[in-house]
Amino acid sequence: MRLKIVILLTFFSGVTAFGQQLPMYSQYLYNKILINPSVAGSDGYTSFSLTAREQWAGYTGTPRTFSASWQTRLLKQSYSIRQRSGNRQSFKPSTDGRVGLGGYVFSDRNGLININGAQFSYAYHTWLQQNTQLSFGLAANAYHYRIDSDKINFEDPNDPILNSSLRRGLFVPDATFGISVLNPKFSFGISADQLFQASVKIGGSDSYSDFSLIRQYFLFGSFDIEQGFYNIIQPSFIFMTSEQMMPQADIGVTYIFNNDFWVGMAYRTSKAIIANVGMSHKNMFFGYAFDFTLSEIQRVTYGTHELSFAVKFGDSARKYRWLDRY
Repeated sequence: MRLKIVILLTFFSGVTAFGQQLPMYSQYLYNKILINPSVAGSDGYTSFSLTAREQWAGYTGTPRTFSASWQTRLLKQSYSIRQRSGNRQSFKPSTDGRVGLGGYVFSDRNGLININGAQFSYAYHTWLQQNTQLSFGLAANAYHYRIDSDKINFEDPNDPILNSSLRRGLFVPDATFGISVLNPKFSFGISADQLFQASVKIGGSDSYSDFSLIRQYFLFGSFDIEQGFYNIIQPSFIFMTSEQMMPQADIGVTYIFNNDFWVGMAYRTSKAIIANVGMSHKNMFFGYAFDFTLSEIQRVTYGTHELSFAVKFGDSARKYRWLDRY
């Protein structure tokens, strides 16, 4: 019975560091599509990103996550002739450059639970002012949950958990909605994940047959403070919560030099300090984050490590609207 409780709590409750129903990252702000579908294509580039994270390295069964994401913008193209009043004609783009597409896939191992997931995002971008972009995004998600039963010794070969759909693998569909605002000086966004709160049936026993995924919410923001021509100080935050647990926040500041090198620190309210460093070379970006937890588990781990890599394609003139990127 105790084993059943541990399995179910690990899978559904998310009592440990911010709801491990979904993977946790430390470099959200450098790849926001992982938490908000509205950012897909918001910067005008086509980009691909890879992330690898090992939480509490050196401790058996801790979360390990790999993800790959992409995003692009459907730019103005294929101009056509359109008739106007007075028999006048004009050239108009058949694609107005407001649509962004993106998505990601991930694999997450958390104790006995293996989760594989995929998301496809659609975003619509419009302008509040000349330099401020408002975006809306909707994503379709698919998750596959499975217990690694090879790591469990069951006393009863007929145990419902052993013969449940969770051992064979559960497919769970869901959705995410997000809104964001982008400006050359700042960015903000809010999103809701696992909107459907899909119910999951495990085994045939009524005592633990129906559970629901938990809806989760994200709020992020950052602001650039220029210090001379090459130097930028960037305060930032990300606020995370769900409907069944206490909120959590990362609050930090990053120093950016010439947009080629950055180093930052953040404090996570679940008792962790995060250090990150990164650099760019041409159209490639590299990042590393180290989480030092302030809880007791730090005594038996080597910390949490996260590596990220991204590559962006597209003319740099796409970056800002006043250069007519769309």
